[in-house]
Amino acid sequence: MAHLLLLEDDTTFSKLLSSFLGKHGHQVQVCSNIKEAKAALVKSLDDNDPFEVLMLDYRLPDGNSVDFLKQLRSDGIRTPAFVMTSFHDVRTAVNAMQNGAFDYITKPVHPEELLMVLGEALQKSSAPASQSAAPARTGKKPENLTADFIEGKSKISKQLYEYVRLVAPTDMSVIVLGESGTGKEHVAKSIHRLSKRSKGPFVAIDCGSLSKDLAASELFGHKKGAFTGALQDKIGQFEAADGGTLFLDEIGNLGYDVQIKLLRALQERIIVPIGSTQYVKVDVRLIAATNEDLMASSANGDFRDDLYHRLNEFKIEVPPLRRRGEDLPIFIQHFVDKANEELDRNVQSLSKEVMDVFQKYDWPGNLRELNNVIKRLVLLSKEEVATLNALPAEMISSLEETPKSAGSDLKALQETHEKEMIEKVLQEVRYNKSKAAKLLNIDRKTLYYKIEKYHIE
Repeated sequence: MAHLLLLEDDTTFSKLLSSFLGKHGHQVQVCSNIKEAKAALVKSLDDNDPFEVLMLDYRLPDGNSVDFLKQLRSDGIRTPAFVMTSFHDVRTAVNAMQNGAFDYITKPVHPEELLMVLGEALQKSSAPASQSAAPARTGKKPENLTADFIEGKSKISKQLYEYVRLVAPTDMSVIVLGESGTGKEHVAKSIHRLSKRSKGPFVAIDCGSLSKDLAASELFGHKKGAFTGALQDKIGQFEAADGGTLFLDEIGNLGYDVQIKLLRALQERIIVPIGSTQYVKVDVRLIAATNEDLMASSANGDFRDDLYHRLNEFKIEVPPLRRRGEDLPIFIQHFVDKANEELDRNVQSLSKEVMDVFQKYDWPGNLRELNNVIKRLVLLSKEEVATLNALPAEMISSLEETPKSAGSDLKALQETHEKEMIEKVLQEVRYNKSKAAKLLNIDRKTLYYKIEKYHIE
């Protein structure tokens, strides 16, 4: 039985959902607004009976679940959460996942899909905060770093993995750039797998989920009594990754004081656990990932300039899925095979209509979204050929709007061209809005208006 928090302001829906989950052996506490949910979370922690999964409606009377998740992650609460939304716009869900959501489902909720996502979230809840491949010297079986990975055969993919193979044998620090969901961690794992450190541990940390107060402890460890709640000595992830590779995802979220400690660890190869005066030697290769412009962040003082240059010994950009059209069929087959195995299904192919949708869709959530969509598709398909009725409604509705802008409506054509131009320039300057506005010859206020108008993420 799992202890679940359901944040939902629709009374009828919340009763149906809690009753359904109760019949499957779960204990569900229902809250109708964010204020109630915050109080419930605090009480559950005080009672030493924390929630294992949070199920959050997107729009709530006193805010939205994305902002709520941001606050939770900032406070150090890492409980897996998924968002439920009736708004048929996948960008809402992608935004939620960028801010700490484990997954999303759309309303009306399909029972099988709900149980599948909940089951995966519960598995994540019971897993450690950071994932690592155990070093060979421990005698434990290392993580299979190639089990969920495929390169692709397009020109842009070949260039990407040429860079991976080029830098892997070195000990250079690497920055991996890319939008959310493009597979930056898979690239980092590939670098580790092809490196001289491949028999050592691979430790991955999501810096976006670390609270400002506990980030230093997570990275460098602490001694018993170093701060309130430090009930025993803790080994940090730098020590856990000794002899191997440490992957810091969304590194731009680290606080300035932690950045100073990180720079010292990289330069001097020593760390000092919180509350200790003893130096600990570490031999770690660092790979950092971000979907932000760290150069711009360093220019405005949010990210240390010296740390940026220390990390930026080699830079790799992972392209978004919309630029990897030739690879799409390969990725689709990979995820179908994977879903068949995990869900005990036998989907052999996707119908022509489904493939047409996949080819036209712009995949704002990239490979992560493709994986999620195919998993749902396979789950809901009873036959060997998956058809349109198993696709998420928001994908169909997003494409149904396309003909309006592709017809003879001159204004619509102009707006479509303008949106494409803005997106192209933003990508070129890595979403630095000041640079984008200058290149587009408009002021920042106008640019922000158009970003909101065209729903550009």
